[in-house]
Amino acid sequence: MARAVLVAAAASGQGKTTVTAALARKLRGMGQRVRVFKCGPDFIDPMILARASGAPVQTLDLWMVGREESRRLLAEAAREADAILIEGVMGLYDGTPSAADLANEFGLPVLAVIDAGAMAQTAGALVMGLRDYGPVRMAGVIANRVASARHAEMVASSLRDIPLLGSLAKQPQSLPERHLGLVLPDEQPAIEGLLDTLADQLALDAAAWDALPVTFFDATTRVASTEAAHVSTLAGRTIAVARDAAFAFIYPANIDTLTALGARIAWFSPLADEPVPAEADAVYLPGGYPELHAAQLSQASQWQASIRAAHEESKPIVAECGGMMAIAESLTAPDGTTWQMAGLLPGRVAMQSRLAGLGPQALPTSAGPLRGHTFHYSLLETSEPAAASTIKHPSGVQGEAVYQVGSLHASYFHAYFASNPDAVAALFTRGAA
Repeated sequence: MARAVLVAAAASGQGKTTVTAALARKLRGMGQRVRVFKCGPDFIDPMILARASGAPVQTLDLWMVGREESRRLLAEAAREADAILIEGVMGLYDGTPSAADLANEFGLPVLAVIDAGAMAQTAGALVMGLRDYGPVRMAGVIANRVASARHAEMVASSLRDIPLLGSLAKQPQSLPERHLGLVLPDEQPAIEGLLDTLADQLALDAAAWDALPVTFFDATTRVASTEAAHVSTLAGRTIAVARDAAFAFIYPANIDTLTALGARIAWFSPLADEPVPAEADAVYLPGGYPELHAAQLSQASQWQASIRAAHEESKPIVAECGGMMAIAESLTAPDGTTWQMAGLLPGRVAMQSRLAGLGPQALPTSAGPLRGHTFHYSLLETSEPAAASTIKHPSGVQGEAVYQVGSLHASYFHAYFASNPDAVAALFTRGAA
């Protein structure tokens, strides 16, 4: 059992990640064992939250992850933590399913983050609306961007029967952002100091936090684990996984699924011009920021030669979003410069200023749907016909194109492997279509 809250807000941009990171670091500094989760598809926020909490951050989502697996993850965390923080996605009621749906499914009280920078007593009306619209259980409020102690008092007085658990002053330095979200923590030399400062600046009512009830997550009816439910269809196979600043978008659950299916993981860095490991039976190129490192990737001759050789040898290659961008013929970076890429997939990729794809999707397979999402600003221009398409959730309309060029499986679609391990095993098996 642990104290668990879902950290939510009325909209994106209110400071959910900042407050969740500050609270995680604050509680950790108080000697508490903290586990953090992220609600909904996301790669970058979990990296920041993992640095703040000192523990890996997994995804919770009623559709992509599933109810039983989400319940299992919460129960596992509750056995080893004193505090569980779950950062919501977008606004509390946005999306299908929403963060509010997750909170109500598991009996999680909501900790509302409000941007108080341009309001005072109106905060009460906003928070009560968040509470009553669903409704949800409201654990309390953290007021972000407060100007003074008096300002925090005015906010607190407006909340009536809802406690103000804490406040965070306006920060001279915020977590840096770019087109896909926050800057990766490994690219911020001062990240640890910034997280410490946020924790120090968070005025937390420790007594009010300690008064929150503990939550029990019953996972006795959960589905069997991946290890028990699926034959080790990747046993004896080595899967090379690209991991560096250009290929950083990897769900921890994806690697857990591959290893649970019996695969051995061999990490390598295309940015460092490391070739695909010779022992690899298959290759996984996850998403990331190839557009920010296009010049370096174009000059990585060993990497390019090795991925072409793997393709010629018919080794299965799964390329997701940024991974697909890196194996197209060329990539036009945000500054307009065009760089040569590995050339496994005919076509050109170009960055644009507008979002080109966003939201949950599923890939139909012979083993059932493989769920995941899409989020990209680039466009692919190709003569290669799509072998299949994903399906958008919940609309059911056609989503991202999926390309199959020999042993290459490429798409803007990011798959959440744990949603269908059998389908994943087929993708990484020689001859799979």
